Amino acid sequence: MKNLINLLIVPSFLFCSFQKESGLASYGSVAVENTVEKGDRIIYLFFKADKDRSGSEKIILQESKISEGKMKSMPSFDRKEVQNGDFIITLVETGGKEIAKQHVKDPLNPELEVYEKEGMSRHKASLQNAEFSVRFPYSENMGLVKIEKATDNGVQLLFTQKL
Repeated sequence: MKNLINLLIVPSFLFCSFQKESGLASYGSVAVENTVEKGDRIIYLFFKADKDRSGSEKIILQESKISEGKMKSMPSFDRKEVQNGDFIITLVETGGKEIAKQHVKDPLNPELEVYEKEGMSRHKASLQNAEFSVRFPYSENMGLVKIEKATDNGVQLLFTQKL
């Protein structure tokens, strides 16, 4: 008896599932809306930082990618949060006006958390090279990207490149 019920139920489920698909096809094709607008794109910038023997940094733009999407929130830039050694990445439009700024903690001297017997502690590590990335809302009139390093005397320009 069980076998007879299974024999009748399984084909009926298959028949109903194919019926729904064929019903969609009989009314015509279904159009899928593209919800991403042309202006909703994000640019990703991938950098490599190297420290030479004298201690000065050299930065290279390894890659830039533009992808569809919209940034949910733009990181706010607060000059008060910038400490010595941190990088300030600035996007500048072709006319010279700043589009956006971001703060990146010093990638060559990251702060690591270590668990010890006394509890958690933080230590600075010194690296000879590191990679870091930033993302910004894409704009057609992006001219260049510049990276500055915060020092005791203000900021030091490390890198400038046209996009």
